[in-house]
Amino acid sequence: MVCTMAFLRALLSTARMIRHSPPLSAGLPADDAVLLDAPDERLSPALVAAALGDYEPAAKLLATTRDSADWENRDRYLGRLVAFARGRDGWLVDWLAAAPRDPDALLVKAELSVRRAWESPARAERLREVGPLITAAADADPRDPVPWRLALDHARGTHATHTAFESLWEQAVRRSAHHYGCHVAALRYLSAAWYGSHRECFDFAEQAAADALPDSLVQALPVRAAFDLLLDTQAAGRTTSVLEERIDTAADLAIRLSSAYRPGDPWPAEVRNLLAYVLLARGRWAEAQHQFNLIGQHATSFPWSSVSEDALGRFLDARDGARLQVASLTPLRDRAGHGRPRGHYA
Repeated sequence: MVCTMAFLRALLSTARMIRHSPPLSAGLPADDAVLLDAPDERLSPALVAAALGDYEPAAKLLATTRDSADWENRDRYLGRLVAFARGRDGWLVDWLAAAPRDPDALLVKAELSVRRAWESPARAERLREVGPLITAAADADPRDPVPWRLALDHARGTHATHTAFESLWEQAVRRSAHHYGCHVAALRYLSAAWYGSHRECFDFAEQAAADALPDSLVQALPVRAAFDLLLDTQAAGRTTSVLEERIDTAADLAIRLSSAYRPGDPWPAEVRNLLAYVLLARGRWAEAQHQFNLIGQHATSFPWSSVSEDALGRFLDARDGARLQVASLTPLRDRAGHGRPRGHYA
């Protein structure tokens, strides 16, 4: 009887998936329409120009963010430009030759040097060598918090003490109290993988989220802490019962944050991708499916690159998995119409 019931449940689950999967796909972009880390309308021309060896659009873009104190977009655009420069940096070489003291060029140079140092087997030593580049970028515009975010990442890699890190953190938040990138850098330093613990991570993230401005991405810090915990415990095969409530609370907060932005908005795309991962890990299939609907075509490398070398493929698999899980749990019949005559084969 046990085997028969299990078989019947499997048949019902399959029937539900067949019936409900197509409607759940409505509104989702096709697999080949999903783009990984797609640039927005401001960044795209700068990347195209850089590919052609022209640095001026990138220089104008970063100068605009600095002049308007748009530190969040400045940090985001910097990361994408540096990712491009890792493979093709001729445009940056020309920019530095033409304007060696330009604050934006110095910032790109510093970030690129730090990323390359992180890839070295002699990471700590290489990072110490590039420290003066971060100082130069920070001195070039004392208002800018982004070099201090870079300094926080640098401190983690050079095994800075808590006291040294706190000093850098003070400088960062003095320039921008709610800067998302600086908060992420601090969260990484406090992670169990580096110099803290999962509890310290959650404590910091939850307090920062509580202090954050309305609709600020800083409110997503707890779900980043949840992701780190889930990734660690999955790899080690341990349970997370003690912190499960904090994980779900973090996800709930991120859901509220996500709802403040329009569907398909590229600005919260990384947060929504991260949230979808956490919701899937917690078996909250319908909520994960909803986030994939909001994400639209904006897949992001993080968090999927943390669990697969094929980030886009992992995103698409996760999206399909959420849809199939929701379909398998949806009743074959609409309960509101239960008992009405439907014909012999209804």
